[in-house]
Amino acid sequence: MRMMLIVNPFATATTPAGRDALAHTLSSRFALDVEHTTHRGHARELAERAVAESFDVVVVHGGDGSVNEAVNGLLGAPGSGHDPARPTPRLGVIPGGSANVFARTLGIEADPLAATSQIIGLLESGQCRRVGLGHTADRWFLFNTGMGMDAVVVHAMERKRHAGKPATPARYFWTTVAAFLRNAMDRSSFTVEVPDHEPITGVRFGFVSNTSPWTYLGDFEIRTNPTTGFDSRLGLFAATSTGVARNLPLAARLLTHRTPKGRHLHRDDDVAWVRFRADEPIDVQMDGDFIGAHHSLEFGHRADALVVVAPGTNTSATPRAT
Repeated sequence: MRMMLIVNPFATATTPAGRDALAHTLSSRFALDVEHTTHRGHARELAERAVAESFDVVVVHGGDGSVNEAVNGLLGAPGSGHDPARPTPRLGVIPGGSANVFARTLGIEADPLAATSQIIGLLESGQCRRVGLGHTADRWFLFNTGMGMDAVVVHAMERKRHAGKPATPARYFWTTVAAFLRNAMDRSSFTVEVPDHEPITGVRFGFVSNTSPWTYLGDFEIRTNPTTGFDSRLGLFAATSTGVARNLPLAARLLTHRTPKGRHLHRDDDVAWVRFRADEPIDVQMDGDFIGAHHSLEFGHRADALVVVAPGTNTSATPRAT
C-alpha cells in the first residue's frame, strides 16, 4: 500500500521528535512518502500529486487548515466535473493543530502517536467510511464556514499566531469576547437565503455547518446545529444581533448543551443550500481559516464525497492495487 504523509511542520501541536516517530511507525508498515509543507496551499498541491501518482492513502499530520487543503487537492474544485467513481486516495488524519475539529468528529485519537496506531489498525482492518462535504463553487469545506463575527475572530487569531502567540483555547475565548464587545455597535449585516424560506435580512453573523460539533473549546463541544452530521445536509445558524444582552443567554445555552434558541436566531439542521449576500465585503472563514472578505457566497452539499480512514461502517470503495 502506497501512502503519502503530508506534514505541516508549523502546526501548533507538532514537534520534530513526534513527526519522526510517527513517520518511522508508518514506514514500518507501508511504502511511505513523507512530504513537509512549506507554504499556504502546499498541502493541496501535494494531494493533487498523490492523485496523479495513484497513491492509495494520503495521511495529513497538521491542523484543520492543512486537512482542508489536502481534501481540495484530492477532489478538485466542486464545479470541475469531478467523477465520484474515479479512484481517489483515502484520507487519514493525524491531529497536529489546536482544535482538530474534523479528526475529533471522526473519532480519531487526539494524541498523534495514538492516532498513528489507530490509523494503521483501521487500514489493516479495512475500516473506512464515506462522508458528505459542504462546498462553494470552487472549494470544499469539512465542518463549518461562516460570515461575520466568527470570521472576525478567526482573522484576529491568525494575526496573533503570526505574531508568535499560540492558539490556546483561552486565547480563542478571550478573543471572541473582545470581538463581540468591540463590534457590538458595528452595523454591517448581510442577507441569508435558504430553500422554501423568505430571505433573512439584517444578519450580523452566520455559520454553515457540515457536521456537529461546530468547534471545540478545549475538550468541550460547541454544538450550534446538534443534529447536523456527515450523513445529513447543511446546518444553518444565523443571528441578527451581536448585542451582549441578546447573546449571553444564547452563549449560556451553547455552553450547557441545550438547544440554541433566541428571537434573533434562525437555525435549521438540514438544508440543501445556503446563500450569503452583503452590500459591502464581510469577513469569511472556512474550516478555521480566514479566506478574505466577500460580497456573496453560495454553499451546497454533496453526499458521500470523500472516503476517510475512520471508525464506522466499512465503505464499499475499492482500494487501489498494492
